[in-house]
Amino acid sequence: MSRAPRRRLVPAYLVTGGRQLTSRADLDRLSVLTLADAKLTETPEATAGIGPEHHRLCALLAPGSLSLVECAAHLGLPVSATVVVAADLIESGHLHARGPVPRAQEIDRSLVERLLVGLRTLR
Repeated sequence: MSRAPRRRLVPAYLVTGGRQLTSRADLDRLSVLTLADAKLTETPEATAGIGPEHHRLCALLAPGSLSLVECAAHLGLPVSATVVVAADLIESGHLHARGPVPRAQEIDRSLVERLLVGLRTLR
């Protein structure tokens, strides 16, 4: 017998305090989040004044970096709500965010051919 998916007891709009927009326009769904200081999860006074979802996000990032979408999936929150929670933590200095890794550009074939010719002449 399969179990029904567990519903959140607290709606997502309450997690964000009713806010939908943040001052962090640079946050993308693929932005990589990293905990600013690993000791933040060890000392409760370092994270005093932030909500339980903020604490959960800090604890989630303690072992290493994750993308914003991965954090949303682990927290069981919509991506839009996770953006607001992450922006709060970035502004307070608890998290660092960097943009996603850009796609590799196509390499000029003539450059590779000249490099290959140069390597063959070294023999």
